[in-house]
Order: sequence, then C-alpha cells, then structure tokens
Amino acid sequence: MIRHTTLKHKFVECFPECLQPGVLYISMEYASASHSCCCGCGEEVVTPFAPTEWKMTFDGESVALWPSIGNWNLPCRSHYIIRDGRAIEAAPWSDQQIAAERQRDRRAKDAFNDRQQSEPCVPVPQHNSEIHERRNWFSKAINWCLNKCGF
Repeated sequence: MIRHTTLKHKFVECFPECLQPGVLYISMEYASASHSCCCGCGEEVVTPFAPTEWKMTFDGESVALWPSIGNWNLPCRSHYIIRDGRAIEAAPWSDQQIAAERQRDRRAKDAFNDRQQSEPCVPVPQHNSEIHERRNWFSKAINWCLNKCGF
C-alpha cells in the first residue's frame, strides 16, 4: 500500500540525515536520489543513477525515475514507479520474479563492465578551468531554476 503518492522533488548536494516523507531528494553531485519509502514505513530508499541502475528525468516541473523501485530487502517489500512526481503502486513480485530480475541485472552490469574494459581509453584534453566553468554554470542554472520556482 502506497501512503505517499505525491513526491515533491528537492535538488540537494548531500542527503539530509532525516528524510521528510513525500520528498524526493536528488543529488546531481553524487548521481543519486533518496527518499523515505512511499509505503510510509520510514525506511531510506537510495536510487543511484547509472547506465545499469536508475535513470532520472526532470522536465522542469516534475521528476521521474525508471525502472520501478522494488524494495525487496525491506520488510514492506513495496513496489512502485515514480513518474511526474507521483508514486504509482506496482504489482508485488514473487521471490522467483525477484531472483530472475537480480540475475538479469547482474548480467546487464557484467556486460556493461565488459564493454567499458574493452573500449580503448582515449583521454579528452580539457583544462580544469573549463570543467570548473561548466560545473559553475550548471550549479548557477539549477540554483536559478530552484529560486525561480520557489524551492
């Protein structure tokens, strides 16, 4: 049962110690999101952003995470999708479905890592000042958007 169906997103550098229910904290610095489980059990749920993990989209107003969030290691075993700032309850999974997904996930990660290791590493010449300028510009843009929207 999903208790928190609406999630307000909040861009942060680091996650707070105490997560407010109904808030999806997003750290671009650490490429991950965290929230208090939408079922209301109070457990912290962390979703790292990576090619073989979760994807986060932000359309300027709302946030979505994909794939679904299956809290199989938590007592609540809640399962939901976050789309357009809403937590949408998904069907529960059996132990067999969970095991199959974990195997598929492991194969996908192994294949991704194999591809990464087999591709030649070609350094891209960039000066530290260029990288700092890009990060600074991105931070200013995010802060402007957050201030403009009243966050």
